[in-house]
Amino acid sequence: MGAIRQCSRSACRQSAVATLTYVYADSTAVLGPLATYAEPHCYDLCEQHADSLTVPRGWEVLRLAMPSTPQQPGPDDLLALANAVRDAAAVPAQAPQQPAQRSQHSALEAPAGTEGTRRGHLRILREPS
Repeated sequence: MGAIRQCSRSACRQSAVATLTYVYADSTAVLGPLATYAEPHCYDLCEQHADSLTVPRGWEVLRLAMPSTPQQPGPDDLLALANAVRDAAAVPAQAPQQPAQRSQHSALEAPAGTEGTRRGHLRILREPS
């Protein structure tokens, strides 16, 4: 579980319960339940600031239904977490290769006749002769 997010209003130390987003093209402010992740262009608000929200003249406030109690992890969430932990523990760790087990080519040079060879996310480039 992540850390509890605080209200975005300055000098407010209350826990956030709602997320405010602006749709500038429609002159609309959307206030809804606390977003799963903090987004750069959204504002997390505590209950007091969410209830007292005002917008500029000509703008509309769209208030989405707020849950009456904070959402608790359900059995599906807990099972998914347990399965992920079980899967991570079941993956065997790869033993480092011994020098005698390496292929005929060193890890630093590419086989003859290839310009570049990929090994995972790395690329081996030959030096010009």
